[in-house]
Amino acid sequence: MKDLHNIPENAAGQMVWELPVASKMGDLPIKLDDTTLRDGEQTAGVVFSNEEKVNIARMLDEIGVDQIEAGIPTMGGDECEVIEEIAHLGLNASILAWNRASLDDIKTSLGCGVDAIAISLATSDIHIETKLRKDRAWVLDSIRKAVAFAKEHNVYVSVNAEDASRTELGFLLEFAAAAKAEGADRLRFCDTIGIMEPFRCYSIVKHLIEETGLEVEMHTHNDFGMAVANALAGLHAGATWINVTVGGLGERAGNAALEEVVMALKYLEGVDLDIDTKRFREVADYVMQAAGRTVSAWKPIVGSNMFAHESGIHADGVIKNPKTYEVFSPDEVGLERQIVVGKHSGSKTIEMKLTEFGIAITREHAADLLPLVRSKAVGLNRSLFDKELVELYHEFLVTAGVDPTVGLPTDTKAAASTKAAKAEKAE
Repeated sequence: MKDLHNIPENAAGQMVWELPVASKMGDLPIKLDDTTLRDGEQTAGVVFSNEEKVNIARMLDEIGVDQIEAGIPTMGGDECEVIEEIAHLGLNASILAWNRASLDDIKTSLGCGVDAIAISLATSDIHIETKLRKDRAWVLDSIRKAVAFAKEHNVYVSVNAEDASRTELGFLLEFAAAAKAEGADRLRFCDTIGIMEPFRCYSIVKHLIEETGLEVEMHTHNDFGMAVANALAGLHAGATWINVTVGGLGERAGNAALEEVVMALKYLEGVDLDIDTKRFREVADYVMQAAGRTVSAWKPIVGSNMFAHESGIHADGVIKNPKTYEVFSPDEVGLERQIVVGKHSGSKTIEMKLTEFGIAITREHAADLLPLVRSKAVGLNRSLFDKELVELYHEFLVTAGVDPTVGLPTDTKAAASTKAAKAEKAE
């Protein structure tokens, strides 16, 4: 029988149970292909200026992304110009351009000087029949011609099976085999409308890799909130690339978020991609501002609430040991910890916050002040600002006729007196 008392832990302090399936994760290097500038910009209502696209590309390269999907050259005009500019910035990352299975599209991309070409073609019957108004034979013929043409120009070729998750597996294998025969370097498995779940995703991707021998990239959408989970499932099955966007930007509910994938791999799977995570919040702020959006407070990894604690039990735990309620340090993703004073706060929070302002308070007085804090928060319908807490403390002393130094250790009295004197002098 398995020893249940000595199960190893991962970086998140979680017991590492054996997976119910065989995992390939860790056997091969995992690479990030960021599509913020292509699929991210396809978010309804989002437009990046040329300058913003260049700045985002530089940021992605600086933090260590392996490949940047820069856009769609066949759109022409500004799009073509900025992709060419990005391709000639001398970045470490590979620069990939998106194309239909059209020789004219590919010629335009090659003219921009990119080193990688994505050729996208729908493979599900619903897309083939109702969107393309074609048949499967046409799809196979088109992908063969497009890949062969691109490979004649010695570029990396990613073949994107659009709506792969709704494609008959037999035909998806034919499609992959046709592309591979012409020299395709990888297959992008596109869960275009986000309908996969991790177990089925694992099964399909594993079968694809075993039958074709192609490298597989996970392109997952978040319509059912499973983009990151499905991406990780694909990696367990043997995929080696993940298509991500900053903040999860993307069509409808968005794509797998760069920061979520990187931190999940590091802390849940023990795979460090050597990405400069300290810049995650900075990059997210820039991208979201350029997109006319904001980083929501509850956004995983980079949202300000990730390290904001109000509940008395939680705040007390974090004050004693941050790891009680935080898997990693806030500075690892460019954030800061916040202890919030409000309706759900405990007396320990009151003590800590007042100490920040040079005010020493006994445990008993903190407990007496707590009901006033909670009442104030309810009346304001929000948490208290630091200034409001200090004002409430002084009101409490006057109303209750309390000597704030009674019950304090001698050294604490002296320290509090010194801090107060400095504060008065500064004013």
